Amino acid sequence: MSEEKVIINTPSPRTRQSLATDFVNAGVNSGMTVIVHSSLSSLGWVCGGSVAVVQALMDVITPTGNIVMPTHTGDLSDPANWQEPSVPREWWTIIRETMPAFDPQVTPTREMGQIVETFRTWENVLRSSHPQVSFAAWGKDAEKIVLNHSLDYSLGEDSPLARLYDLDGWVLLLGVGYENCTSFHLAEYRFGGREQVKKGAPILEAGRRVWQWFTDIDFDTSCFVEMGAAFAQTGQVQISTVGSAQVKLFKVRNAVDFAVSWLKDNSQ
Repeated sequence: MSEEKVIINTPSPRTRQSLATDFVNAGVNSGMTVIVHSSLSSLGWVCGGSVAVVQALMDVITPTGNIVMPTHTGDLSDPANWQEPSVPREWWTIIRETMPAFDPQVTPTREMGQIVETFRTWENVLRSSHPQVSFAAWGKDAEKIVLNHSLDYSLGEDSPLARLYDLDGWVLLLGVGYENCTSFHLAEYRFGGREQVKKGAPILEAGRRVWQWFTDIDFDTSCFVEMGAAFAQTGQVQISTVGSAQVKLFKVRNAVDFAVSWLKDNSQ
């Protein structure tokens, strides 16, 4: 959506203060642990853009809680699997040998949105070490959340998602749908019905860039929208509005536990 259309469709400017008020009214409060999936444009015209959104979240949650965002980098992957666009086979070896290694401080996110990219570079925000599905965290448990993110089985029991489950955290879908709910991936591991696949990415090992192969499961997000809608019917999702965006707020544990059961009931 063009900025002109966003302005036309926004009754009054969204500000750091108005967004903070909306977050509180949506059920977000100080001391909560929240993983945020977001769309900046969904909020309407925001004075200060993504910076104001991050400030508003921090104002409400405060350092006594935790803010987490997915800072994924799907382009740091095996070129043999790239689609839309694919690259010529004769490029594959060159790409594997020369692609810059993942660096939590430097590597930008890919297709995560402006709010995430702003949050990633914020003071006192820590980022996990996974070259494809890292997470960034801010708050009292930030280090605990991002530490020791496993290269293999990247969204499973040794991932920030499992730490969010342990901390009884919340999911905040800010203007996005259930297809963005990364926590459902934890349920895929616990369900246990997914195929294993080999993946690769460039990492730093003892300060040296290496191409590293690792094992994971074949994720399937195609069911997330249907699964999320079924979860919402249980009454465990709080739906409200922040700015112009529809917001969904729910417990990580409730969502993951429901998703495990749903997958067992609905898998072929």
